[in-house]
Amino acid sequence: MPAKDPLIETLKVCILNLKSAGTITDSNPHLTSCCELLELILRKGLQQPVLSLAHRDYWNCFEQLLHHDTCGRLSSVSLAVQQTTACSKLITSQGRGRFFIRLMLMRRTLGNVLKHLLHTNRVIEWYCPNVAILRNEEFVEPFLSLSMVLSEMNFKINIENCSFLDESWLLPVRQIYEAVPCRELGMALRYLDGRVFVLDLLQGSQAQVDMFAEPGDIIDEMNGISLRNASNGQAGVVLSKLKGQPLSIHLIRWRGEDGSIYQPLVKHLRQLKQEKPSLQFGPKPVSQQDKTSGQKRGQTQCVKDGRILYGVHLLGKANIGMHGDKEVLQHAIPVVLQSSQARKVYLQLSKKCCWM
Repeated sequence: MPAKDPLIETLKVCILNLKSAGTITDSNPHLTSCCELLELILRKGLQQPVLSLAHRDYWNCFEQLLHHDTCGRLSSVSLAVQQTTACSKLITSQGRGRFFIRLMLMRRTLGNVLKHLLHTNRVIEWYCPNVAILRNEEFVEPFLSLSMVLSEMNFKINIENCSFLDESWLLPVRQIYEAVPCRELGMALRYLDGRVFVLDLLQGSQAQVDMFAEPGDIIDEMNGISLRNASNGQAGVVLSKLKGQPLSIHLIRWRGEDGSIYQPLVKHLRQLKQEKPSLQFGPKPVSQQDKTSGQKRGQTQCVKDGRILYGVHLLGKANIGMHGDKEVLQHAIPVVLQSSQARKVYLQLSKKCCWM
């Protein structure tokens, strides 16, 4: 029986789950797992330099391909490496490696880039032959086959949402606000770890009237100018240069997709709250209107074993006999309506029914 590597076997299952979705977006629950597995495989067996204090990561292997590109500087590999290197929102090798993986998936070039890596001896020698999947003849072929399958799939992911790849594969909610020319937006800002946080909205300002941001959100960029790794006052300098121009502000929300706190921001929000105790960071309150609309959409649904299950309310009951067919429902429904004083009864039948 041929040997199997658990990372490759898990990646195979993950790819099958991805293929069932058709077009793959950032909301796909299996995308992050797929990227994490690719990262683990690319790191496995990567040796650290002996006479250097710098830590080597898999991005450094891809970065070297630019210097060993025999196809010319305009090849797809070189262009992807150059785009990753030029991205000002990435600071660490980990962040650049993760950006590069996402870029390869979106451009369908993962298989070709890995082949290029395997044929670059000066780089592949950085991997330990006894540990690395990339140096194991039994494992490298299945891995290449899986990478070619990924290269044939349709990924539509947001490459610009990359400011937190240095810290996490979990992506934040990122939104764009278009503002008309104005003298000032009316936001009090706080600079933490090279990021521009919204601390407060000034009363009567455009920001307070439009409510396009809330305390705890991050200004990621303005009119294409990145504010990642910004120094104190840099956002004001950028805004003054754009005075009188329409503004396109890219915001990172402190709330995640599910309304809870975006986990990589927990320590920053805690620091903001220490400076301004009145700030509240927690689950978004649900209004009565949201509750009603949520019930109409079936908010009580859950997913179990690939099936959508719904919570239901018992309005009443009526005896339809032991051998009744669906036709008897037209007689039973009025009985239930009269007994429960309900105005409507909604019923959906399928070919397969399960009675519990």
